[in-house]
Amino acid sequence: MESDMEERAILTDWAYDCYCEGALDVLVENDIDALNDIGKVEKFVQVAIWCIQEDPSLRPTMRAVSQMLEGVLEIPFPPCPCPYPYHML
Repeated sequence: MESDMEERAILTDWAYDCYCEGALDVLVENDIDALNDIGKVEKFVQVAIWCIQEDPSLRPTMRAVSQMLEGVLEIPFPPCPCPYPYHML
């Protein structure tokens, strides 16, 4: 169980770092369709980061998620989803 939590924390931290550094191409590797629409990938990653926040009060409602994905609602810059950096595990 502890290794599952550690793996999740490291994966979410890595994905968040890729997002912050503008390196989303690393997340999708050789997926040509994703690379051709990196703006859509960025939107999906932003929403995903909001949805996995440790604090449930920070997570958006399903309605807000739908509106963000549709482009009706602006997606604010998401905070780091991990309550602690992976190197502290």
